[in-house]
Amino acid sequence: MTHKGFDIIKGAYDSSYSDLLRRGKIPARDTKIGFWGPSVTHEVYEAFKKIQLSRSKRFLDLGSGDGKVAMLASLFCSEAHGVEYDGELHERAEKMASQLGISNVAFFNRDFHDHSLSEYDAVFINPDKPMARGTEKKLVNELNGRLIVYGHHFHPTSLKKQRSFVVGDTPITVFKK
Repeated sequence: MTHKGFDIIKGAYDSSYSDLLRRGKIPARDTKIGFWGPSVTHEVYEAFKKIQLSRSKRFLDLGSGDGKVAMLASLFCSEAHGVEYDGELHERAEKMASQLGISNVAFFNRDFHDHSLSEYDAVFINPDKPMARGTEKKLVNELNGRLIVYGHHFHPTSLKKQRSFVVGDTPITVFKK
């Protein structure tokens, strides 16, 4: 069974991506410090159900792009945040949250390396580069909850794997210190 908010969020993002495609743009791009490509909506939602994200209070999406993952997390957590360097993607996320009336989500426009992780009990990343390039050190120093890694690539080597499973075609791995 899906949460009624899931259908609203999925519909809004599907419409947004269709609009981009009609204008000849793909929903993926370089952000000057990384690469944004959207996660698959139903996969993220199912992964959040499977890991019982509702047991978490504060959620953070690192490199949150257009905000979809944080919006989905808002269905499970009392606070969901996203941090995104790219100004245009950040604005899209804020606009979408406003249009959908989601009040327990907030977005920050900065490099996630400049955002503290210590206040979150769930951190999500769809990594676009090896964690050894600075992200892993930040996680080791600041992570107080669990790290949810979307995809089969670029996993941390100094955190403990708690569990791993596949949703759709995508592996999801949960790590802790």
